[in-house]
Amino acid sequence: MSETGYLRFFPYDRPYENQREAMDRIHNALHRGQDVLFEGACGTGKTLSSLVPALEVAREQDKTVVITTNVHQQMRQFVAEARAITRQESIRTVVFKGKGSMCHIDVGYEECQTLRDNTRAVVDAEQDRERLERRQRELLAESQDGDGSAADARSAVMDELEDIEERLEDLEDQNVCDYYRNNLTQDTDDFFGWLFEDVRTPDEIYEYAERQELCGYELLKEGIEGVDLVVCNYHHLLDSTIREQFFRWLGRDPEDVIAVFDEAHNVEDAAREHATRTCSERTFESALEELADSDDPRAEDAANVLSAFHRALVEIYEESFGFGESAAQRAADNASGPGPRAREAIGENWEDVPIANDDRKDDLTLEFLQRYSGRGIDDDLEAAMKLGQELDEEYEEAYREGETATRTECQTLQAAAFVSAWMSEGSTEGLYPVVAVTRDAGTDEIYGRVELYSCLPRQVTGQLFDEIHATVLMSATLQPFEVTENVLGLEDAVSMAYGLQFPEENRRTFAVETPPLFSSDRDDPGVQSTVTETIHDAVRMTPGNTLAFFPNYGEASRYADRLVGRTDRTVYVDEPGQSAEDLRKQFVADDGAVLCTSLWGTLAEGVSFDGDDAHTVLVVGVPYPHLDDRAEAVQEAYDAAFDGTDTGWRYAVEFPTIRKTRQALGRVLRSPEEVGVRALLDRRYSRQAKPDLGKYSVNGIFPHEEREELIDIEPAKLKFAMRNFYGGHDAYDGEPPAP
Repeated sequence: MSETGYLRFFPYDRPYENQREAMDRIHNALHRGQDVLFEGACGTGKTLSSLVPALEVAREQDKTVVITTNVHQQMRQFVAEARAITRQESIRTVVFKGKGSMCHIDVGYEECQTLRDNTRAVVDAEQDRERLERRQRELLAESQDGDGSAADARSAVMDELEDIEERLEDLEDQNVCDYYRNNLTQDTDDFFGWLFEDVRTPDEIYEYAERQELCGYELLKEGIEGVDLVVCNYHHLLDSTIREQFFRWLGRDPEDVIAVFDEAHNVEDAAREHATRTCSERTFESALEELADSDDPRAEDAANVLSAFHRALVEIYEESFGFGESAAQRAADNASGPGPRAREAIGENWEDVPIANDDRKDDLTLEFLQRYSGRGIDDDLEAAMKLGQELDEEYEEAYREGETATRTECQTLQAAAFVSAWMSEGSTEGLYPVVAVTRDAGTDEIYGRVELYSCLPRQVTGQLFDEIHATVLMSATLQPFEVTENVLGLEDAVSMAYGLQFPEENRRTFAVETPPLFSSDRDDPGVQSTVTETIHDAVRMTPGNTLAFFPNYGEASRYADRLVGRTDRTVYVDEPGQSAEDLRKQFVADDGAVLCTSLWGTLAEGVSFDGDDAHTVLVVGVPYPHLDDRAEAVQEAYDAAFDGTDTGWRYAVEFPTIRKTRQALGRVLRSPEEVGVRALLDRRYSRQAKPDLGKYSVNGIFPHEEREELIDIEPAKLKFAMRNFYGGHDAYDGEPPAP
């Protein structure tokens, strides 16, 4: 196929020069079945660069393209691009979301399964009755015309009808879904005709189906087979159970799928999350109540092992509580590392209780083994699993028969399955055992959970990439490619990177040599004064809005408070639990405001500040994530997996932090016409940091082309540089501010 073959799927006049090159390279790689790592800055046209050649290879080789993201804004972008393609080249596209967001009667997954099975059974029986009634009328007419054999045949049909009537009597009290019944009994051709006239969003499908009293989710599952393109969320590919069902609905084997991952720098954390197993104390409590109500002889053995694990869990987190700590003491504890905490200090967010040991089993397992007494843990767990499976089947039957209004989940089965996994897999490389506690906002009760945290995402992604035909992983921040390949388990991937294509004269990127914001120096009055003055200068010299990203929400709040008394600009502060979208709307509607937020918050990526929404972006400090025991476990797992000095620190901390920093810098300058300043406020970003800061220098972690753009500058000179830059572009409304 010539290189112009894939351009039939390109919906605009002509691609950018780099976009054309990227499409050609991606087309060749996908044709060979190779994975692609594609880094492209804003303006590269990553979506079409990946999607266009993927659709061509899929058309050539009879495959389906699945494009996936974890960012809602990108989902909307995919829909827009797919619609544009459809105007030029006919493709059948489905935008797929989970059942929970598309259910018209708001039931859970298990209930939905039961309702669907019940409804199909009822409809099948009714259709059988209709068929038999039609047949018996035909035979009656034949027998009345003198056909003796017809009378005997009618008698047999009447017996079958009697059986069907009895069956329908049994089924009439069962729970059914009227929406799904309509799917089975009505003509749905109009729905599918409407669906494939264009690219329909899940909301549009839900509204259409609601008007017709149909189940849009089940219709999508029926209509998805053989489509050209599917747009979906990460979990459809990263969750192995969902993936298997998803491919079955597609009517495709894994090798018949080409996957495109957007914002692929997030795949590492998403895969880790999907591989992690948790079980709440509430589940154990419910399981023990369930077993207490059972008269099955196995219930005693099941309760014996689950209660021992439950008591061990409670004992572990209770022992972690100190008594009467002051706020200052707690702050000191947090600064120096994990230690006893006051019970009253536990909030609504989950807080880890470290239990792992270097030289022996984890504390929870040791406590469990000490508390357990019985005929054997394996035997008791087997009894719990078998009893749980039978109870689950009973709950299924009760709901199916209409004896209960909801489908009960078997807590014994869930608890036993988790404890079995804990005992058999807890020592597996890359799994980290941890206990966590939280406070129930409604009851003020403290309760815990236990977790097998997965440190190595490649245990999830490696299998996926091996199974499917090829993958494109695209992001503005994938480098270093070797690290991405190692972490995700890619082999022989084709890598490509395209920097910012907008005019270089329209931007300045500064490495401002403010004092390094090490955590131990953040409370230093001199450091705070210098950083505050530098931020104030940047805000004052910005003709419009300024975005300021900090290592955490606490630092964002600290400097927002320090700015309030120094500037006449409106200062917005992002805080946990606040609606980030509402805050963004207030900020962009302003003119000359500053927004202080955490680099680890929701505004640091996947959110664009276009045009006059913001002109300057500041990243204050090197925003390393909170380095708790869980983070250390990831580092240790990477050290062991890749057998290198400081590999864990670089893979788990440094590279993700700089990717986050680069993502934050990319929130502004979203078009060729925009003019803006990007500034990194911390001496560790400068070229001069290496000689005296050594390993703490992060300048060398940035890709080469981005390092070349970084201009080292003293804090006091930033205001002059910004004034000259913005003044040279006539960006000020009137006279530039005085230095």
